[in-house]
Amino acid sequence: MLVLSFMAFTSFPMRFFTGVRLRKRGSVLLLLLVLSLLLLILPVAADSGSSAAAPVVTTGPHVVYIGVYVVDVRQFSVGDGTYSTNFYLSLRSDANISINDLEFMNGHATSVSTITDTPGEKDYRVYAEMTANPDLRRYPFDNHTLPIIIEPTILTEKDLVFVIDGNNTGLDDEANLPGWSLTGMSAEVTNRTYVEGEVPYSRVTFSNGIERDTASTLLKFFLPITLIIIVSLASLLMKTSSRLGLNGSMFLAAVLIHWRIADAIPLVAYATFLDLFMIITYATLVMVCVSGILLLKFTEDKNSRRIEQVNYWSLRIIPAISISFYILLFVVLIVSG
Repeated sequence: MLVLSFMAFTSFPMRFFTGVRLRKRGSVLLLLLVLSLLLLILPVAADSGSSAAAPVVTTGPHVVYIGVYVVDVRQFSVGDGTYSTNFYLSLRSDANISINDLEFMNGHATSVSTITDTPGEKDYRVYAEMTANPDLRRYPFDNHTLPIIIEPTILTEKDLVFVIDGNNTGLDDEANLPGWSLTGMSAEVTNRTYVEGEVPYSRVTFSNGIERDTASTLLKFFLPITLIIIVSLASLLMKTSSRLGLNGSMFLAAVLIHWRIADAIPLVAYATFLDLFMIITYATLVMVCVSGILLLKFTEDKNSRRIEQVNYWSLRIIPAISISFYILLFVVLIVSG
C-alpha cells in the first residue's frame, strides 16, 4: 500500500511537466500559424493599397513641332494652278517622326535631302511640285495664296498633333517669283475628317502670298487698251464720216487684245475684272461707232441740223458715260481689295 502511494506521488510531477510541455508546444505551433497568416495577408494588403494609391497613367497624342522655311518659289502657272518650290522642313518630337510619316496633300516632293536625323530632331531640304486654287476675280490685279499642306500619312489626331515651330518657319528675303511680288508667309494648324464620325487628322498649312506686279500689269494689259480708248474718244472731234472706219479698226484691235490676254487664264464661272473692263470698252466703242453711223446717214441725207446734234451730244455723253463707268469699276476694285 505504501509502495503504491509512493508511485502515485512520483508519477504526478511527470504528468504535470509533460502537460506543461504539450501546452507550450501547442502555443508555439499556434504562434507560428498566426505569423504565417500575417506574412500572407500583409503583402496582399500592401499590393492592394499601393494599387489603389497609384495614379492612372493616360497617354495623349504626340506633339510634333513643325516648321517650313521657304527658300524660293518658281514657275507659278495661273492656267494650271501649279508651282515649284524648295524649302527646309524641320520636325521636333519625342516620337521619332520623320518625313516618311507625313504626306503633302497638295503636291509631291521631287527631291528630299536629309540634313539632321536624330530621334528627337529631323531636318530636310525638300524640292516639290505643288498645286494652288487661283482666284481670278481681280485679274489682272489678282493675288493668290500658294499653300504647302502637310498631314500625317496614317496617324490621326488621337496619336499626333502639329504645333507651328515659329523659329524655323518663314520666307527667305531673296525668294523671287518673276512677274509677281511675294507678300509674306503665314501658318495655321487645323484638322480634316475624311469620313463622318471618324477621328480627324491634324493638318498644318503654310501659305505664301503673292500678287501681280502693278507696273507690269499696267504696261502689259492696260496700256494698249487705254490707247485704243483715247483714239476712239478723240475721233468724236472729227465731224466727218471717216471716223466710222477708224472706230471699226479700234474695235477689232480691242477684240484681238482681249482674246490674247484672256487666253492666259483658264475658263472660270465668273466675270473677272478684265472682263468687266472690256465690257465697258466694247460699250464705248459701240457708242462711238453708232454715232459714226448716224453721222454717215445724216451726211447722205444732207441734214446738217441732225449732223450738228449728233456731234454735240456724242461728244458730251459718250466720254462722260465711259469715264464714269471706268472710275466706278476701279473704285469697286480698290474697296474690295
